[in-house]
Amino acid sequence: MKGHEFNLEGGAMLTQMGATWFVSYAYYEKIDNTHLNWKKVSTTQTRISTYNRSRYYHKYWLQEVVRMNETKLNRNSILLSAAEIKAMAKRLLEIWK
Repeated sequence: MKGHEFNLEGGAMLTQMGATWFVSYAYYEKIDNTHLNWKKVSTTQTRISTYNRSRYYHKYWLQEVVRMNETKLNRNSILLSAAEIKAMAKRLLEIWK
């Protein structure tokens, strides 16, 4: 979403990370530490910092990602399809505590 901010609570932070990157990193952190697609960007440290500051929004964002436009989710540089991203978001929501 270059040039546009997600119109959600905390949307500026989600925009900084990217929705796909956010889901990928959350999946790595909470479900599968062998999932490393999130490392395919050069700005991982900045994104991790934003991720850590934005934990309050994570469940809400996962719910929103499940509803996002697949065409837009397919536009990412970490080689995940919209179907994969949504499946990971759903799995994360299933285990949410």
